[in-house]
Amino acid sequence: MKAWQFTGVHQPLELNDVAEPVAGPGYVVVDVRASGLCHSDVGMLEDPEFPFPPGGPRPMTLGHEIAGVISAIGEGVTGWKIGDRVGICMTNDPAPGLSEHGGFAAKVATSADFLVKVPDNLPFSIAAAATDSGVAPHHAVIVVGGVTAGTKVGIMGVGGLGQMGARIAVLAGADVFVAEPREDVWQMARELGAVRVAKDISEFADENLDVIIDFAGVGSSTTAAIETVRAGGRVVQVGMSKRTAEISTYDVVTRRISLLGTMGGWRSDLESVYKYLASGELKPEVSTISFDRIADGLARLSRGEVVGRLVALLPE
Repeated sequence: MKAWQFTGVHQPLELNDVAEPVAGPGYVVVDVRASGLCHSDVGMLEDPEFPFPPGGPRPMTLGHEIAGVISAIGEGVTGWKIGDRVGICMTNDPAPGLSEHGGFAAKVATSADFLVKVPDNLPFSIAAAATDSGVAPHHAVIVVGGVTAGTKVGIMGVGGLGQMGARIAVLAGADVFVAEPREDVWQMARELGAVRVAKDISEFADENLDVIIDFAGVGSSTTAAIETVRAGGRVVQVGMSKRTAEISTYDVVTRRISLLGTMGGWRSDLESVYKYLASGELKPEVSTISFDRIADGLARLSRGEVVGRLVALLPE
């Protein structure tokens, strides 16, 4: 079968012929129906200092946002059958596309522990994108942020993750305030349910925000979040566009601010996101390309030409 493979930083993704995977003990083989393209894939290809370089063999098949159909089941796997529609939630290592061969191929082998059932009415394209762009914001907003009905939440950035985070907070019953410098997406933020939209989080200083979720992570955004959240509030750091930020320890200490980091999430997060998606209450912006356009799609992602999430569809 064909697979798009990583060979090294600053090297083009290669379309190679590879052997089909087999289902070892505790593993299943999934026929990939959709595989999402992520900024992490771009980081692996372009940034020699990327904090999460591929840890698997070389060359290694990328693609960690995967949904498809089980086609083989290994020894010791229970609770699943051939034909089940599944998404793959990488809650531990080794993870497809990060430390094992991933989903930029027709088939992928993965631990059965990573599987979550995809509702029958949910398209594979959305199910694949949600394994990352749904799980991470749900975990940040609900689990780490502790957002519930009546919480005042600041959302910084409404890109692929931020738009999902904003909508999840709205569905939880929170009052959502979006900070986004790109005015062309303000209307989308309002349609997600934001009560106010502004260029900078500091414009919400009068709102006494309980929680601020920083999906931007540009350094200054962390600083602004700490200075804006109410006394005793919490700032949840998701974005990591820059590795460092200069923060006010004075504010952290005297105003008792909690600064919490989060990355990824759990199977329970994906299960909750799939319920939202299947109900139609959560509608992420997803565009699709064919399998043979994956390298071009990552280049578009690198140039900032993609709005929402980009997903490759594979033929059945």
